[in-house]
Amino acid sequence: MKKIKYIAGIWFLLLLVSMVSCESDKEFLTEDPQTFYTVDNAFSTSAQVDQVLVSIYSHLRDLWANPTESGWIFVFRGNGTDMFDVASIRRGATFNNYGVINPDNGSFYENYTTWYYVISRANLALYAAELPQISWSTPAEKAYAVAQARFFRAFAYRNLAELFGGVPIVTDITTTPKYDFERATRVATYQFAITEMEAVENDLPETTTVGGRVVKGALQHNLCQLYLGLGIQLAAEGKASEASAAFAKSISFGNKVIDGGTYSLMKTRFGTRRTSATIAVNVYQGGSAAAPVDTVLQTANHYWDLFQEGNVNFQDGNKECIWAMQIDYAAYKAEDGRSKLPYSRTYGAVFRDGAKNHITGTLEDVGGRGIVQIMPTMYTRDEIYAGKWGADLRNSDIVFRRRFKGNVAASPYFKKIVPWSEMYNGSTDATTNKNNSSLCYPVSCKIATDKYTGLADGENLSNLFRDDYFIRLSETILLRAEAKQRSGDKAGAAADINLLRDRANCTYKVTAADVDDNFNLILDERARELVYEECRWNTLLRMGGTVATDRIKKYAYWPEAAATLTFNYNLWPIPQTVIDTNKDVKLEQNPGWASK
Repeated sequence: MKKIKYIAGIWFLLLLVSMVSCESDKEFLTEDPQTFYTVDNAFSTSAQVDQVLVSIYSHLRDLWANPTESGWIFVFRGNGTDMFDVASIRRGATFNNYGVINPDNGSFYENYTTWYYVISRANLALYAAELPQISWSTPAEKAYAVAQARFFRAFAYRNLAELFGGVPIVTDITTTPKYDFERATRVATYQFAITEMEAVENDLPETTTVGGRVVKGALQHNLCQLYLGLGIQLAAEGKASEASAAFAKSISFGNKVIDGGTYSLMKTRFGTRRTSATIAVNVYQGGSAAAPVDTVLQTANHYWDLFQEGNVNFQDGNKECIWAMQIDYAAYKAEDGRSKLPYSRTYGAVFRDGAKNHITGTLEDVGGRGIVQIMPTMYTRDEIYAGKWGADLRNSDIVFRRRFKGNVAASPYFKKIVPWSEMYNGSTDATTNKNNSSLCYPVSCKIATDKYTGLADGENLSNLFRDDYFIRLSETILLRAEAKQRSGDKAGAAADINLLRDRANCTYKVTAADVDDNFNLILDERARELVYEECRWNTLLRMGGTVATDRIKKYAYWPEAAATLTFNYNLWPIPQTVIDTNKDVKLEQNPGWASK
């Protein structure tokens, strides 16, 4: 199947000045440019405009997959929320110690500026698309290019509004320094993104033959989310009728995606491994790659199929995929070293340290070559599946693997399942147990596999080479459920949640009585369905009130959060560097952060 071919960086430099060889310093200092590129003359073909769009696709892939293992991206993907924390060996990378988290923190700056990078690229593509020398094969080709650019610009502002609130809205390319940007309100920022997306809804195709390109469903999903965020903010400002209208629009766009006939939840086995009823995970003595000494047998299911190589794209027959990033092993080997999902490495457990008397190694029996950059909290790994919530395909062993056989010959559990009581509480020292349990946890099928690509070429078990989701239909369903709840329709919210619980073969189905006013049910179901997929900070901060701080204090793994989070906030701070640089207009700091 064809994919977007990402490139490592921009293929040309705007404002390029050619330098020629010189015979003297005087000649060097004499300005006589042979070629001088400007924004107006650097573009000559529609393919070059498309390359700017491809650079945005590439940037977003790197932002989600984090092939460079950047700490600020781990924060964007959820480090410091109720769902994720850091292991004992990485306490220095914590994002839960509010004694050191302030507007100068580099993670805020990187997260803020990365979206303005997307905006600047989108603005560039929109400007170039209108240049008179650009020839388009058809009006539809141009309309699609413009629609993608406006989608990306709106997508960036949606993320900024959720994380930082109102921000400066920039719609033109900037060629000179500017120090007088003014913040829009959060409502105005949401509304700008909404207007952008609604303007191009009909210029995006329902489907594409090429995996990874933005389609109409991705835009409608984002409009569902944007109107939901707008309604929450309007309600917080006491504008109840306007909020109600926004929630109705959120539901209507959710309906377009969920009930439109293009997408549907995958409820039966499908894809490249659909004929494999049982999966045998090899167990290696001492973690050695010699012949396996045992196996752990697992029963495959249709939820597991969603995360297998060759199964992710809509074009692969996956009707649940709305928009996916493209990962290509051939491109990785040939030219694009970032075309990988380093999930087994970055998210993977380290049993070889936490349960070293029983389990060791870096092979598939332990989930690969994990170094635990961030780890799931006890809430994510255990609490959301406690009691009646446990019977759930998303908690099945092949999806959220909990059974690990000892592979250390001296262990009493050699070739036997090692109990979690032993891994969590195997020491007489409480501190050791706390540290060890931060290194040992269930391994999701979203971050590990029993069949790693590239081993014959010298790859180790660090990377997955499958595509991955930006948007999956299940998230649209959860957004619509939240919009229904906020509209007063708790029964409707429960019915939407049960669409996912039915698909996951859950024994317990929720009712309107389960739909609590603090949105715990929605957040718990998002954690069950979207672990390692959603950007949890966006969700928590979008919800407003004290949702984020309450849950961080309750579920953070280490005690620093409860001890140091002594104020409430529902927005990240505007980075202090941004405030200081904008010297001609004062940018107000977000509530709770001014004195930090």
